[in-house]
Amino acid sequence: MVKIMIDPGHEGVENNLDPGAVANGLKEAALTLRIAKYMYDMLNEYEGVQVRLTRTGNQRLTLSQRAKMANEWGADFFISIHINAGGGTGFESYVYNGNVSAATVAYQNVIHAEIMKAIGNVKDRGKKRADYAVLRLTNMPAILTENLFIDNPNDAAQLKSEQFLLQVAYGHVIGLEKAFGLKKKGGQTTVQKTVKDDVAGHWAEQSIRKAMKAGVIRGHSDGRFGPDEPVTRAQLAVILDRLGLLK
Repeated sequence: MVKIMIDPGHEGVENNLDPGAVANGLKEAALTLRIAKYMYDMLNEYEGVQVRLTRTGNQRLTLSQRAKMANEWGADFFISIHINAGGGTGFESYVYNGNVSAATVAYQNVIHAEIMKAIGNVKDRGKKRADYAVLRLTNMPAILTENLFIDNPNDAAQLKSEQFLLQVAYGHVIGLEKAFGLKKKGGQTTVQKTVKDDVAGHWAEQSIRKAMKAGVIRGHSDGRFGPDEPVTRAQLAVILDRLGLLK
């Protein structure tokens, strides 16, 4: 049995929690959680693997607490998901810059390569090492991934696509599959999931996309927008608030 701990970086977007990097209408903590949950669902389609998340929502967790959760569970692998910032572009991965096992380096090589394959025409910033707490404090092989730059407009445009987030998750999962020799249940093959764009071709497509870009409204967590679904009074209140019409 392989135990994999997935760590969605940062804390959350409510109640004064640490949202991580924030730019272009996006918050790192929300993106990392979506990617992690996609990974969780995909990995549960495999035999002989147990998966846990350090957080499943808006939760305050220190870096040491995250590592402790993995250590006490006896995880075989720890993977921390992040979104970069600082004006760059592309993808990079990290392992601890101290003494690490040969297995840690091998896992990084495999997972990094599969993520790059999955996310397409994205700059490869390389496999790196750093003194990150979650890498230093975990007792098992660990890797941290930085999936594009939230403050780069071109990267942010991709991060706003649920399909792209699925591709990011898929790359992580295929990397883990190859690194640990995981097999799908019932002899299935791994299929990259897609999200149907149910806004395309709709009579209100242009207005919907403008509203989504402005951050006034957004779709479902699975990528659907549901353009013909009714608006609840609660949703209307949020829309009016975001438009600045409520005092």
